[in-house]
Amino acid sequence: MERLPSFSGLTAFYAAARHGTLTAAADELNVSQPAISRRIATLEADLGCDLFDRTHRPARINQAGKDLLQALHSGFGQIEDVVSQIRKAAETRVVTVTAPSGFVGFWLIPRLGELEQAFPDVTIRIISQEYGEAVRPGDLVVRFGLQGSGLDGEQRLLSDEVYAAASPLYLTRLGMTPQDYEFSCMTLLTMEAARSQWHDWPSWFKSAGQRMPKRARVLDFSSYAMLVNAGLAGQGIFLAWGGILDSFIETGALLRLQAPTTTSARGYFAGLRDGTGAQEDVRRILDWIVEKAHSSP
Repeated sequence: MERLPSFSGLTAFYAAARHGTLTAAADELNVSQPAISRRIATLEADLGCDLFDRTHRPARINQAGKDLLQALHSGFGQIEDVVSQIRKAAETRVVTVTAPSGFVGFWLIPRLGELEQAFPDVTIRIISQEYGEAVRPGDLVVRFGLQGSGLDGEQRLLSDEVYAAASPLYLTRLGMTPQDYEFSCMTLLTMEAARSQWHDWPSWFKSAGQRMPKRARVLDFSSYAMLVNAGLAGQGIFLAWGGILDSFIETGALLRLQAPTTTSARGYFAGLRDGTGAQEDVRRILDWIVEKAHSSP
C-alpha cells in the first residue's frame, strides 16, 4: 500500500486550493499563514513535485495540484456529507414509545397534540405492539399485564376498574338498555389468544360473583383495537378498562352497562427500557404520560 502524505499537509493544501489564498486557508483552519505555507511545502517535498505555479502572483494551482484537488474533493466531500448526517442525527432528539395497539389508538393518539406541544424539540416515534408479538425496542414501554416486568420506574397508568360496555346501536337492536339487559342474549367480544394476559369474560364473571351464560355467543379478535371497533360498530359487548375509553363514554358512542364493576391486578403499565433511564427526554415523557393518565377522570 502506497504511503499517504500527512493529513495536516493535505488539509492545508485542500483549503488553499479551494479558497485561492493562504490567508483564507489559514482562517478556515485557525492557524497562521506561515503554518499553512510550511505544511504545503512539506507536502510538496513528500510528493516530490510542486502543486502550485509560483511564477504568478498569486500562485496558481498546476496540473499535479488539480489532480490532487480532484481526489481530495471526492474524499473530503464524502467525509463532509457523513459528518453532516451524523451531526444532524445527534441534534435530533428522538424518543420511541412502544405500546399495545388499543392504548395507542384509544388513549395516546387523541393526546398526541398535547404531547407534541409539551415537547416541541423532541421527535416522538410510536410503535404499536400486538399481544403475542415479540417485544419491539422502545425507549419508553407501555405494556398490558401484571406489574413487575423489570422496566425501570414502572408505574400503573390507568384504573384497575373493568366494566362491560356496548354501543347504543347494539342495545337498541336487542331492545335493551344499560339498566335492562340479558347477557345470555348478547354476543360477547373476546380476545381468546390473550387470555393468559387479559381479564376475559370467564374471569370477569367470576370476579363479579356471577355465572357466565353457557350458550353465550362469542366473537374472538386478535387485538383490543379490533375488538373495540367491533363494539363501536354494534357487534356485541366487551370489557373496558377504566380510563382508556372515557372519550367514547362521554360522547355516548359507548354505553356502560349497569352491571357489576370488577377490578383486576392486570392493567396498563409504563416504564423505561434498560439503559434509557439517564436520558432526560425519555424520563420527562414518561412523567408526562403518567401524569395525564392519573389525571383522567
